[in-house]
Amino acid sequence: MKTLLTLVAAAVALAAVVWCVGLAIPRGHVAARSAHFRSSPQQVWAMLSNLPGYEHWAPEVTGVKRLADNDGHPVYALEGKWAMPLEVESTEAPRRMVTRIADPKLPFGGTWTWELRPEGQGTRVVVTERGEIKPAMMRTMARFIFGYTSTIDTYLKALGDGLQETVVPGPVGT
Repeated sequence: MKTLLTLVAAAVALAAVVWCVGLAIPRGHVAARSAHFRSSPQQVWAMLSNLPGYEHWAPEVTGVKRLADNDGHPVYALEGKWAMPLEVESTEAPRRMVTRIADPKLPFGGTWTWELRPEGQGTRVVVTERGEIKPAMMRTMARFIFGYTSTIDTYLKALGDGLQETVVPGPVGT
């Protein structure tokens, strides 16, 4: 019984430390990553700007439903592990698209800006996340365990897979 109480006390203490550390981490962050694609900007844009098609290439997206517009901007409900509504805030085909998580009740939010730049015979894709993580414990995990760029890297690799090419995400400018 004493061992069980010690384990419970240790778990509570650890949770308190993780929570306190999270309180010191800002809610907002900016993270950016890039990858070079052999595909043309038009080919990358065709896949990226087709949100209903995300279920065919985007990780953990099992379906997409069109929702009502928000202030004239299209909104799509992504279904699957990371189900969330995404608003297409702006587009400049085939160069730039900004999406925003369209549910302020979620524990996280923010925008992803996708920039497509011709580079050599292909395209440089830069994703910039301007995010917010509300719960302190989630901020600690994002900062020290998952990292702010892991989801961006996963999506860049998946976009490459969808275009039938292998890409290696890296810092912006490489």
